[in-house]
Amino acid sequence: MTCSVTAIIEHDQGGIFAYCPALKGCQAHGATVEEALANVREAAELYLKTLSPAEVRRVNSKTILVTSLALRLAQAGASV
Repeated sequence: MTCSVTAIIEHDQGGIFAYCPALKGCQAHGATVEEALANVREAAELYLKTLSPAEVRRVNSKTILVTSLALRLAQAGASV
């Protein structure tokens, strides 16, 4: 059985931070994006092993959409 989960990757002060929002507390770090992804994949696989089949189906059916937003910011000192 395969399961698909969303992984979010962010740069932080200590390197690269990755986490899976559908798997509460499932997170990992790495020095590179590739390392962080490998670590979060391992963490997610271990996390899923602790779930019942019904819980895995629920996680697998959860949709998480990720996008970026272009925002207009007011200039410093300008009234909004």
